[in-house]
Amino acid sequence: QVQLAESGGGLVQAGGSLRLSCAASGGTFSQYVMAWFRQAPGKQREFLARISGSGTSTLTANVVKGRFTISRDNAKNTAFLQMNSLGPEDTAVYYCAADSRFTWDYTYWGQGTQVTVSS
Repeated sequence: QVQLAESGGGLVQAGGSLRLSCAASGGTFSQYVMAWFRQAPGKQREFLARISGSGTSTLTANVVKGRFTISRDNAKNTAFLQMNSLGPEDTAVYYCAADSRFTWDYTYWGQGTQVTVSS
């Protein structure tokens, strides 16, 4: 059983940056694909990015490509989402997820961290 805990959310002005962290416990971190999603009020959950267990392969959604970067530190059992050039449309609850395989239906989820971007 893998437990995930996001941190790093908060209030930021438009144009600013935030770095989200996702700390994992309860499993062999390097064996898990890690991903980030977000959900804005009244909208469906949206995929943002994923990274392979080794960190050598990433996939980023077009909606955030060029602004958001996913990474991981297997020595620290932590995944990251660097978010730059934030705008009000990025306001949402951000979730990290993990699974032992590449999938669109992740098994493990964190509780989420709120990101609010003011204009």
